[in-house]
Amino acid sequence: MSSFTDLGVPARLTKVLAGLGISTPTPIQAATLPDSLAGQDVLGRGRTGSGKTYAFLLPLVAQLSEGRPSRARRPRALVLAPTRELVGQIEQSLEPLAYATGLTSRTVYGGVSQKPQVDALRNGVDIILACPGRLEDLIKQGHCDLSDVQITVLDEADHMADLGFLPAVRRLLSQTPTSGQRLLFSATLDRGIGTLAKQFLNKPVTHEADSVEAPVTAMSHHVLHIDQGHKLPILVDLTSAPGRTVVFTRTKHRAKTLARQLNGSGVPTVELHGNLSQNARDRNLEALKSGKASVLVATDIAARGIHVDDITLVVHADPPAEHKAYLHRSGRTARAGNEGTVITLMTSEQKRDVRALAKAAGIEPKMTRIEGASHPVLTQLAPGERTLPGGFKPAAPAQTGGSGRTGRSGGTASSGRPRRSGSQNRQRNNRSQGGQNRQDGQSSQGKQGGQRSAGSSTRGGAATGTTRSNSKANSNARNSSRNGARRTHSAGPNRAGR
Repeated sequence: MSSFTDLGVPARLTKVLAGLGISTPTPIQAATLPDSLAGQDVLGRGRTGSGKTYAFLLPLVAQLSEGRPSRARRPRALVLAPTRELVGQIEQSLEPLAYATGLTSRTVYGGVSQKPQVDALRNGVDIILACPGRLEDLIKQGHCDLSDVQITVLDEADHMADLGFLPAVRRLLSQTPTSGQRLLFSATLDRGIGTLAKQFLNKPVTHEADSVEAPVTAMSHHVLHIDQGHKLPILVDLTSAPGRTVVFTRTKHRAKTLARQLNGSGVPTVELHGNLSQNARDRNLEALKSGKASVLVATDIAARGIHVDDITLVVHADPPAEHKAYLHRSGRTARAGNEGTVITLMTSEQKRDVRALAKAAGIEPKMTRIEGASHPVLTQLAPGERTLPGGFKPAAPAQTGGSGRTGRSGGTASSGRPRRSGSQNRQRNNRSQGGQNRQDGQSSQGKQGGQRSAGSSTRGGAATGTTRSNSKANSNARNSSRNGARRTHSAGPNRAGR
């Protein structure tokens, strides 16, 4: 079996991978790396969890590390992904590689203040990891120019199509140089992905591994035929078993309700759906990763952005609408060669739809009719002693902070890079210089992960630092300064935690 060195990955990057415990390339990495490292356009097809992230990050970092520094507002590489969670996961994989090579990166997506993103682009950043919508906004405002992009990556292109992002993706790709390298990774080539590849990729080399249409052999599939009234007790039993569990629902309201019910039953549970702020989404994912919560209740739109190690069980509390959603949901478990179990809860009214779903997904699940939470099949599917330690209780805002964890992907540059110290210095300067001009609107922005700048405008339109001539304005400024100081003090631990 080939090693990363055999595939042409530079020694300093293989050393980083070894430090992360990664020594053997996955099939999609082994197939694509020789061509992508050689500078060719690549079309890679592989399921979520097949190792596509390193398949495009390794050639991207290897090539950029040999080039010139980036210019203001002109990144040298662009990675597009459909969701904020996926952008954050890519950033986490990129961080050690970028640190080892002295490269800088910036996440760009909505739901947070754009100011840190604008500041990073103005200072010059090598790699931007972006969702299409926010990136287009920054370009229209003149904060970003893609004419220096040498490498463009599209990750989860089919999911971008599902979310309606392809028109924006086309507009963004048309702004990158035609001479640049382009890497497109997707689970399928339907929904316009094949047309996109033909339009923007130059004689691409196509590789396929771990197709989304092929079920993972290490994943066992089960359908439990239940009565609607027994669904919650069965879910409590399954989720109180050892290990991490992801439960999927059809709607945001259903996810919120089910998370509340599981917490009320003593199962530490967090939720992930479109109604949550970015801070809450990041906080909940971190709670699952750290073990503070053992269950995540999520909707379909969040399925591809969830990358948490050792998910042992996926439960479809509500069967998905179509087979691709089933496979993407199920792909949260049995990752990187590990085994995993997938359970679909089905009522009598859903029997026909679930059978059609399984046939379209190419699986033959074992179906069991159970009544209540005492059936022995539950301990077979989720073995171990059941525990109910109590519902998840998020820490108070002053302890967790709106920006402490999310700052890495939403409010600051990635950790470990030289530009971090400059950002911290700017924060200290801003706290000392800008306190008397902060107003409530700016404070609210800061809670979303943004950073205050000495050049930002006050609500009334006066520039920061402008001297007010009348005594009333001076009195207001002193009051604002005292309020700003109190806000800074309460948020201090979070900034230090970045």
